[in-house]
Formats: sequence, C-alpha cells, structure tokens
Amino acid sequence: MNNYIGIDLGGTNVRVAKVDESGNILEDVKRPSYALEGPEKVLSNIKEMIREISDYESCKGIGIGVPGPVDTYRGVMTMSTNLPGFTNYPLATILENEFHMPVFLDNDANVAGLAEAIVGAGKGLPIVYYITHSTGIGGALVVDGKVVSGRNGYAGEVGDIIIDRNRKKYNHLNVGAVENEASGTAICRIGKEIIDEEIKDARDVFALARNNDERALKIVDQMAYDIAKMPLEKMQEIRGNYISMIFQEPMTALNPVFRIGDQVDEVIKLHDKENLSKHEIRERTLKMLDMVGIANTEGVYKM
Repeated sequence: MNNYIGIDLGGTNVRVAKVDESGNILEDVKRPSYALEGPEKVLSNIKEMIREISDYESCKGIGIGVPGPVDTYRGVMTMSTNLPGFTNYPLATILENEFHMPVFLDNDANVAGLAEAIVGAGKGLPIVYYITHSTGIGGALVVDGKVVSGRNGYAGEVGDIIIDRNRKKYNHLNVGAVENEASGTAICRIGKEIIDEEIKDARDVFALARNNDERALKIVDQMAYDIAKMPLEKMQEIRGNYISMIFQEPMTALNPVFRIGDQVDEVIKLHDKENLSKHEIRERTLKMLDMVGIANTEGVYKM
C-alpha cells in the first residue's frame, strides 16, 4: 500500500502527517506555523517537519491544504489573508524541487471536504458540503467524489457571506463577512477590543467564558448567532434548487467532523415559517458547537 505526506498549513499551526491510501494517519508532527514571519520561515519549518517523518522518502507524493483560494494548476495561493506573503508564492514548486516527488496544493476546506466525502462522514453520499471553522471560515462542495471549485477556486467558499451589513470594514472581505465576525481570528480581535489587549487567541476568550466572564459570554453569544445566520443569509440570497440541494444532503461542519444536515434544514424551515428568533438560533448553534467540542459550551452559555 502506498503512503503519502499530508500537510495542513494554517495561520496558527501546521501539521505534517504520513497517511496511507485509506486515509489512516500513520505518523504526524505538529508545530506553530510561524505565519507572520514570512514564507521562507514557514517553508523551512515544514521541510524540517517532513524530515521528522520516518521513511518519508518512500512516500509517493505530498498534498497541502492552505487557508485561502488556490490556483491548482500553478500550485500557488491567489489570496493569503492568514498567510502573509504567500499570494502567488511558488509553494508547491519549492517542495517538489526539495523532495523530488509530486506536490498538490489546494484550499484547506476543499481537501478536508474531499477527505470526508471519500473516506469520512460523507462516504457513499453523492453530495457533501463541508464547513471549516478555525482561524478562518471556509467551505467545500463535493459532488460524486469531486470538489466543485469553479474557475478561480471560490465556488465552495462561504467566509465572505454577509451576515450583517452594519458591521465595520476590516480587510478585503465584505463588510459583515462571517469570517470577519465569527472566525477564530475575529473572536481574538473582539476579545482584544472588549476584554484585554493581552488576549492571544480565541481559546483565551472561551476560557474566560467558562469562568462566567460577562464580556466573554457576550462574544460567544454573538459568534453563535453569526455562525447560525450564515446558511440562512445564503438561503435568502439564492432561492433555487441548487442551494436547496446542498442543504438537503448531510453536511459536515465545524472541524472536527459532524453532520448537521438535519439540524440546518430544521433551522432554515423554522426561520422561513416561524420567524426563528435569535434565542432559538443561538440555542441550536451552541448545541452543535457543544456536540463537536469546538467550544465546550457546557457551563459557558446559560439560556
């Protein structure tokens, strides 16, 4: 059985793993990604990590997931919000020349969604939609085992969906884009603004919320509402068989893996027919976050 190197490169951490053809992880290494220190530092770190994997030379190829849209033909990111300096940086070519094996680069949500569709929670299903909620927020649509990425790689993306047009403008994304309001980066930014400049990441906010800090609780509450509003906004924006088809199939969302097709469908129906309240939306979203362990909201959020 052939083995491969898989790399999950994020704005905060990077993981390198040796996997077999069935998706089993045989060995893995995790480190900070050093994203803010530039591409050369990031690549040097990744090369060291690959060499820590036993018998890496026998692997048949390297696959990399990165947080942003990718030109898969050239092996470069076309936008790199969470990896400064990586736009059009020849990441795949550099690793290919270094390790003398084929290197494939794609958006992290696309590769995660593809894995779930082929060997994970969506195995055997014709249509799988995947949402990743981490440093950023991304999405992937997989149909018949193939990622539908579109001409420029944006087809499955959800991070730029507007959930509130009355928010501030922060970067190239739309005003009120869900990634700017509910991602790990956003939670950290809001924590710094409202609680303390010493907040380092979203985990600090959740830790304070577990200790009943009212400011942190408010941030978690708003995050839950914004995340829940994302599919509702998309449904309001596009009324047609295409979007309905996506949400009628089981979804895999909020890494780690969790199918929420039935719950999303229920929320959409209630929103349409019963004017779902903020209270109900938050309750359902926080329940999903609890079940996947992303926020561990038990004792954090009190209705």
